[in-house]
Amino acid sequence: MTLSRRHFLQGSALVAALPSMHAARAAEFLSQPVSFVVPFAPGGPTDAMARMLAAELKSVLGQTVLVENKAGAGGNIGAEAVSRATPDGNTILFGTSGPLAINQYLYAKTGYDPIASFTPVIQVGYLPNVLTVNAAQPIHNAKELIAKAKAGPMTFASSGNGASSHLAGVMFNRAAGTDITHVPYKGTGPALVDLLAGQVDMTFTDVLTALPHIKSGKLRALGVTTLKRSGALPTVPTLAEQGLPGFDVSVFFGVVAPAGTPAPVVGRLNGAFAEVLRRPKVRESLAAQGLEPPPDTSATQLAGYMRSESERWKDVVRASGARAD
Repeated sequence: MTLSRRHFLQGSALVAALPSMHAARAAEFLSQPVSFVVPFAPGGPTDAMARMLAAELKSVLGQTVLVENKAGAGGNIGAEAVSRATPDGNTILFGTSGPLAINQYLYAKTGYDPIASFTPVIQVGYLPNVLTVNAAQPIHNAKELIAKAKAGPMTFASSGNGASSHLAGVMFNRAAGTDITHVPYKGTGPALVDLLAGQVDMTFTDVLTALPHIKSGKLRALGVTTLKRSGALPTVPTLAEQGLPGFDVSVFFGVVAPAGTPAPVVGRLNGAFAEVLRRPKVRESLAAQGLEPPPDTSATQLAGYMRSESERWKDVVRASGARAD
């Protein structure tokens, strides 16, 4: 037998064996607990969502789903750990816009590529931001705010350089032609404290955090940052409705597996998460946290969304000048 003939037969045998290898990996996945990695500290909103989903998944998969917190570097540590895990479906990541789209432009090195290092499984939803001002200010909509900002200096608070609240402000300045000064804080809490005290003029924050202050009358919601109105604030118009077409800023939540995870395993995970997300109590719980459902729950949808988000944030981060190192 010639060498080329032997190589051809060996290659053919390998190709023929691939489906059975994938099936074996799928079977192995179904017999082991799943490690559901949250790249943030325990107790936060991402962690709370993950634990609720994990509890529901157990009854669908027939396996224990263990939430494992690997916090640090804006989510990069946990994301890198999952990217290096065996691609068998037993280790998956509950990621957000940071590690899955934005951090690659904020950090000199992340240790992984958000597109090449992962296999998308499902988008759980997205959390809109809302533009708010202290209710004592005589500003009632985006048009009045833009007029005031062009007439004199204004400030906007954020939870930190490179945070969604910072980048939303950068996008607002670019879209509205304003030059509102960024004031970074170490977290959403301190930023809201100073906004409520009148030390800064405005902020972009997630709907869940802003809602109690809006309901109490201490903050006024001027506009939602997504293309669709928020289910939690249905009477508040979007910024796109108020003369800023295409304005769309949110934090998305998605489940990904290591690159190379077999399609049968991805399909099994996607189906399990989709079933959980259809449960009324899960939908009600996520809606209560301000989360909006994705357009659909296919793995393909998340793949496309991650690519578009990665591309969209490139110029915004560069324009912001933010660095996380």
